[in-house]
Amino acid sequence: MFEAVRNNKRVAQIILALLVVPFAFFGLDAYFTDAPGGAEVAIVNGQAVSAAEFDRALRDQQDRLRNAAGGQVDRAMLESEELRRAVLDNLVNQRLLALYGAENRLAVTPAELQKTIAGLEGFQQDGRFSLERYEALLRAQGMTPAMFEARVAQDVRIQQLATAVGEAGVVPAVSARRFLAAQLEERKIREMRFPAARHMAEIKPTDDDITRFYEANAPLFERPARVKLEYVVLDQAAVEGQVKVGEEEVRAFYDSNLQRFGQPEERQARHILLQLDPAAPEAEVQKVMARAQELVAQLRKDPGRFAALAKEVSQDPGSAARGGDLGYFGRGMMVKAFDDAAFAQKQGEVGEPVRSDFGVHIIEVTAIKPATVRSLDQVRSEVTAELRTQAAARRFAELAEQFSNTVYEQADSLAPVAEALKLEIRRTDWVARGSESVAGYRSERLMNAVFADEVTQAGRNTEAIEVGANTLVAARASAFEPAQRLPLEEVKGQIAERLRASGAAKKAEEEGSALLAKLRNGEQPSAAWGEARSVQRGAPGLPAAAMQAVFSAPSATLPAYAGVAVPGGDYTIYRIDEVKRPELAADDPRIAAVSAQYRRLVAERDFTAFLGELRKRYKVELKLPAARPAE
Repeated sequence: MFEAVRNNKRVAQIILALLVVPFAFFGLDAYFTDAPGGAEVAIVNGQAVSAAEFDRALRDQQDRLRNAAGGQVDRAMLESEELRRAVLDNLVNQRLLALYGAENRLAVTPAELQKTIAGLEGFQQDGRFSLERYEALLRAQGMTPAMFEARVAQDVRIQQLATAVGEAGVVPAVSARRFLAAQLEERKIREMRFPAARHMAEIKPTDDDITRFYEANAPLFERPARVKLEYVVLDQAAVEGQVKVGEEEVRAFYDSNLQRFGQPEERQARHILLQLDPAAPEAEVQKVMARAQELVAQLRKDPGRFAALAKEVSQDPGSAARGGDLGYFGRGMMVKAFDDAAFAQKQGEVGEPVRSDFGVHIIEVTAIKPATVRSLDQVRSEVTAELRTQAAARRFAELAEQFSNTVYEQADSLAPVAEALKLEIRRTDWVARGSESVAGYRSERLMNAVFADEVTQAGRNTEAIEVGANTLVAARASAFEPAQRLPLEEVKGQIAERLRASGAAKKAEEEGSALLAKLRNGEQPSAAWGEARSVQRGAPGLPAAAMQAVFSAPSATLPAYAGVAVPGGDYTIYRIDEVKRPELAADDPRIAAVSAQYRRLVAERDFTAFLGELRKRYKVELKLPAARPAE
């Protein structure tokens, strides 16, 4: 990866800035994680989307939402089915677009790939691409450049496809002009309000009125069935807490995985690049190689001239200005021919010319950082945690079977399973049927189980219910109340207040409507209008219903009148005294801005339709997993 690529300032437009749909769930860290999955959450054209992949994407998005809100984010939103469905839909969309791109042989050139990676902010330091940062990030995630580049290439292909669909939308200029003119229209109004409050004293609901309302609106006064629960949870954390890792295990793991705890060798080099097309004819190749041999001969006679010569003749514009310096890099960071040569040369040696896809390179290794390995004491906690996690994963399957059998076979109590597996018996307050979650878990299966007759009536445990990856819950009812309608006496005052409010609102509307009819008939009864003010269609200054009434009122003859009930029960008459319609020049920049917004809407519509067609073309089966509490 060379400076000619590294200095390109286009920051991942292809990956990070979709014209059509912002792929909010495609984070940089998504390139770095690819653990094998367990259960599948979707199947796209016969290919599974793993639960592990879904959990990573969900966790990443939850973290982004927390960061965007400064940590102050509603937990319910992080746990919502809407968020989970959006994450899963995005994962499925990625697969669909990748399938279509592969089927239609969308290609990414090496130059495009290099430019894209060089522009990713995650690899930049002080606004410039950093080889050291690139290498460190990949190494920390256990990835090779080849693995990473393959993933980026796939995302670039997806982006090419999305951009092509999005840019196909056409927006007529006349449509944008009419829309802008409508949004800029202003109407000068005065208003007259008829408050419902002044009629409240007139409305006196009788006992019969209250009873009739109570009987006619029974669902308004029903309290759903509710239950208090005891429950136990078997999850990864519970199992890990019981796992012991011995010193011998830690040392054995460390000794057999030394490569994981070391800093591989790094080299600093400078180069002179003579550009040469990969498909250049042999005569051109011989000419460039001969020129490179001449430069090598000069440098071997006078190595101190390398920097000056690089500034003079190197065709890598980024590094030439710094005497060809490429900084430190690890093995595998450069293209193979360059990489092999640089790591075979001795420090201070000017090597033989090397040809790559970029041209012919003359390389000098200027410094070498030898490989280093962290001591066992430095990585002990890291190794211990990993071994504990591995052991817990193996142990979980065994304990899950014991957990399930125990809560079923000894169904009159959770104490036996809690004692056998060293689990805590937890308790909830009242949980109403239809609540969003049970004990913090969004699981329809768990909700149905805790309200089953065998739990609420017979006092038995639920079965062990999987509410997430490696998470089982069993519960029992400690108290239960069936659904019931609240007694009339308990809600009588609430009903009376509701009837007074609706009756007063009706009186206000009758009063206002009568006056509105007279005004529209040309009568001019004495009325107290408010101060004149202007409202613009594109900048709402009234309630939505009022804006609709004011701007839909005929304006051929002024003054015009409109009446509408507003929130709170009041009724308002609006008098329209003046209408101002803007004169727009053909080159008004606002028209172009509206056109751009309109195009984005059209592009989003077209792209959504395209994804819909792909879902028909490639069979998609969704298996949205149950929600778990946000961390």
